[in-house]
Amino acid sequence: MYKILSIISITAIPLMITIILVHGYIKGIKLYDTFVEGAAEGFKTAIKIMPYLIAIFLAIGIFRESGALEAFSQMLFIPGRLIGLPKEVIPLAILKPISGSGSLAMVKDLVNTYGPDSLIGRIASTMMGSSETIFYTMAVYFGAIGIKKSRHTLTCAMIAHVAGVIASVIVCRVVFS
Repeated sequence: MYKILSIISITAIPLMITIILVHGYIKGIKLYDTFVEGAAEGFKTAIKIMPYLIAIFLAIGIFRESGALEAFSQMLFIPGRLIGLPKEVIPLAILKPISGSGSLAMVKDLVNTYGPDSLIGRIASTMMGSSETIFYTMAVYFGAIGIKKSRHTLTCAMIAHVAGVIASVIVCRVVFS
């Protein structure tokens, strides 16, 4: 069974690319020209969203270096304790909606410090997989299509993030304790 899954995982992407290329060829699509046109459009999109990315990265740097992350961690210590969230994981819960790479580095540090099989390592890993980098995603996608008013997106996304944090703690405590 393992060998079959291994073969499927190794061949899946090359097979899909081949199917797409063969399908395009059969349909008479100029594959190279279409690829170049798509790449040019992707480059234009990247240039269009660059100011939003710079703004979000600048905000992340200010948030971390100003001590605001530490202040928020202190404020959330008691509510976090009520749901069983270890204090070491609180900065991750705060940083995850803001920075994917920053939160990934934080998970790496937590796993290296406490171990992958520790409750802290498991909660951090589960939390990392159960939530989204909200501000980055909104900046990229809304910036790409020019949306200025996000309406209820941020509120709903933050509610979902809090639900993911709580679920991570509960599931890890039930399954691994």
